[in-house]
Amino acid sequence: MSTEHTGFCPVYRAIGVLQEKWVLHIVRSLLDGEKGFNELARAVGGCNSATLTQRLEHLETLQIISKRTEDSHGKLARSVYSLTPAGRELQAVIDAIDTWGRVHLLPPLPDAQSA
Repeated sequence: MSTEHTGFCPVYRAIGVLQEKWVLHIVRSLLDGEKGFNELARAVGGCNSATLTQRLEHLETLQIISKRTEDSHGKLARSVYSLTPAGRELQAVIDAIDTWGRVHLLPPLPDAQSA
């Protein structure tokens, strides 16, 4: 169906979701397997807890990730995040970005100070 009649463009919508800061980092990290919140925060790196929580909630709403809570027997419950089948399909997107980056982008130059 033409976007002229519906006003919906799946490419525009997908880019809107995936361009949010940290989203692709979260997905890339979860492609390696499920992770608890702290483990995911370390894997993503640089994202503050409030932002990470917001991104995870949004991705869960979009059914890209799922969250389960593990009882820790007297300790605080642990949240564990994993990709849904829709989230795992983003592997192809990340692979395409990787391939493009390897072909078209140069590695960063070493810092002059570390030389």
